[in-house]
Amino acid sequence: MMNRCGLLTLQKEPVPLKSIEVELEVRDHVATVVSTLNYENKEDKPLEAVFVFPLPGDAAVCHFSAKIGQTQIVAEVKEKQKAREEYDDALSSGQQAFLLEESDQSPDIFSLSVGSLPPGESASIRLEYVTELSVQADDGLRFCLPAVLNPRYQPQGAGVQVTSVPASLVPYSLSFSARVSSPRPVSKVESNCSLDPLQYLNTDQTQATVKLAAGHKFDRDVELLIYYKDAHQPTAVVEAGQASAEPGSLMGDSVVMVSLYPEFPQSVMSSMASCGEFVFLMDRSGSMGCPITNSKQQETRISSARDTLLLLLKSLPMGCYFNIYSFGSGYEHIFPKSVEYSQQTMEEALKKVEQMEANLGGTEILQPLKHIYSQPCIPNQPRQLFVFTDGEVGNTKEVIDLVKKNSGSHRCFSFGIGEGASSALINGMAKEGGGHAQFITGTDRMQPKVMQSLRFALQPAVVDISVTWDLPKEVSVTVLSPPITALFQGQRSLIYAQLSGQSSEAAEGCVTVKYSLAGHPSENQLHFSLSPAEDTGLTVHRLGARTLIRSLEMDERENRGQQDGGVKEKVVQLSVQSGVSSSFTAFIAVNKDNSEMIQGPLVRRNIPTPREFISKEKIKLCQAQTEDEDRLELRGIYCKGSVFSSNTIIGSSFYFIFGFPAAAPEQPPRDPLLHLVSLQGASGCWLLDPALATALGKTNEEVEKSKPEKANSEVWATILALIWLHGFKMDAKDEWELLAMKAASWLRAQNAPCVTECVDAGNVLLGCSVKKEALGL
Repeated sequence: MMNRCGLLTLQKEPVPLKSIEVELEVRDHVATVVSTLNYENKEDKPLEAVFVFPLPGDAAVCHFSAKIGQTQIVAEVKEKQKAREEYDDALSSGQQAFLLEESDQSPDIFSLSVGSLPPGESASIRLEYVTELSVQADDGLRFCLPAVLNPRYQPQGAGVQVTSVPASLVPYSLSFSARVSSPRPVSKVESNCSLDPLQYLNTDQTQATVKLAAGHKFDRDVELLIYYKDAHQPTAVVEAGQASAEPGSLMGDSVVMVSLYPEFPQSVMSSMASCGEFVFLMDRSGSMGCPITNSKQQETRISSARDTLLLLLKSLPMGCYFNIYSFGSGYEHIFPKSVEYSQQTMEEALKKVEQMEANLGGTEILQPLKHIYSQPCIPNQPRQLFVFTDGEVGNTKEVIDLVKKNSGSHRCFSFGIGEGASSALINGMAKEGGGHAQFITGTDRMQPKVMQSLRFALQPAVVDISVTWDLPKEVSVTVLSPPITALFQGQRSLIYAQLSGQSSEAAEGCVTVKYSLAGHPSENQLHFSLSPAEDTGLTVHRLGARTLIRSLEMDERENRGQQDGGVKEKVVQLSVQSGVSSSFTAFIAVNKDNSEMIQGPLVRRNIPTPREFISKEKIKLCQAQTEDEDRLELRGIYCKGSVFSSNTIIGSSFYFIFGFPAAAPEQPPRDPLLHLVSLQGASGCWLLDPALATALGKTNEEVEKSKPEKANSEVWATILALIWLHGFKMDAKDEWELLAMKAASWLRAQNAPCVTECVDAGNVLLGCSVKKEALGL
């Protein structure tokens, strides 16, 4: 059966969603988001409107209500199947009903069904969620309002359904405003979208507002980066329980949110590991051929990924092991198993990397992960997995469960590339794999973020982590968060805990995190007041409940098929009690006040979500990858039909499979930094040859003539390369710092004479004034 979708839907069927208004309130590093979706039925028949849309993967949805005329209906959280049945019953008896549910496959996709909207009627839907903000490489706190929902690639038998159109054709508008407050001054707010100027609300600049500039196009996720002064301060917020809730229950007791920033000794931080097994897993699905940004620059995701792999391979320490996998509908690997890093294996890998294109079909990440985990670990070489993907997968929970199952044998660092990357997938893999997640969107360069993660991977692993609480004897603690499995320098760790019992106003608590780093025992301590903070709503309780719900859901998936069926009941009970969504519950609202039953069959309208725009020139139409695939011509865009009914999330799926014209576009000139880096040997040194001279912007004769007489050629070449990096590329130091450290280490090991003369002569030749000490010599 052919289901019409996409552009034809827009041309032939009115869309009842008219506008979305989003209000964001950020308090320190927690965000509360209120979205209002305004619907209007301009048709002559009653409608059912179904909207499938993204939310942050770790969001706790805590309120859902509908306003029709003067009637306000607040939804209740109920077990999912019961909620669906109640919704269907309401529609069949002519009542208005509203259903909000999380996808079974991925916690960052929700469906909203607005049922029985009469002709001429308007409805306003209010949706509220709370979420933590993640810390970025430059200490900014990242908030992302996902707007783009790219079609998720479905392995056989899976299915979350999306009706999507190029962002330029989305028929409803988005308005967005934010209010930021913190105990510390707000230094700046940046965005990938145009913003009106930041407005401070007080003289100490601890409160500010900002909103999207007029004329915002709905063509990208809205990303805010918020910067505070002195952001790395550990904090604890105690929130009072709900007066109406039962004492001793999660909502009735106080809950504390502890935010820790471990500081490691400088002596440990300056020593990088010289061992490890580094496995790089690169997405080569068709969508990786898209531009990395919506700007006119045509750098594609795959070309940026190739450049990143070059920097990673040059920065690896001698003595480690590595391998590179790439995947689409199937997967490939460069070596049958991880090999020792040497000049020969590095060159072999780089040749293969240069040939990588976005030509492997869909995004099937599960099978290569299973293959990697089936490989035996190498003794004394801790495994570090780096995953690069645009995150358009449908079986998110299955992937995260697999990473968790293997978390004892490796650390996982994940990178979400481009608009619409699944936050649930990227954050979930890093969290369960004890690593770190990064998102590369807008005008971001991939390289600095990836190199920061490599620095984390080269830090000694923190082991034997324990958290202890020192509280007054009348107060007991129940930790809601899973145990901390990874600590990185300058990165935040959050702990939620329920505090039962009464304490005096002046009472204090203390939490101590102990761990071992490079054989040295260390601890960080935080003292905090037990008296509740004012005016926090129930944000901390809801985030704590969300954390516990996610842990229980994972336990339930791990134990599926075993006798203990009580975990699902616990999740449902906790979700209903806290009013926070889960994969086993849904929000249901029925308008029982409406005495007039709605007559006639309902017309279904799928509300389209924006997807990234890909120009027709970039799309080569090709046969879909699954046996039962229907091909639909949609004015130059092919997709497969979408089914997402109110009582099921299983249906057929969308695929976008991109190929590229045979005539290769003219290649832009190579970035000078990457050109120089490509010439470095695995040991860290450079060779004195014409290619190096060209990279330095000199003739071979000039470089040879300037060499001090007694200097070794490779020592001279390596010092020149280091001077050039320090003299001309300090703005990209994050990208080359590790390979420069390797070069300096190689130079020190040579015990070469006349290093000072080489530095002086190199400065003269290149027109720089870099000091020998700055080079690490």
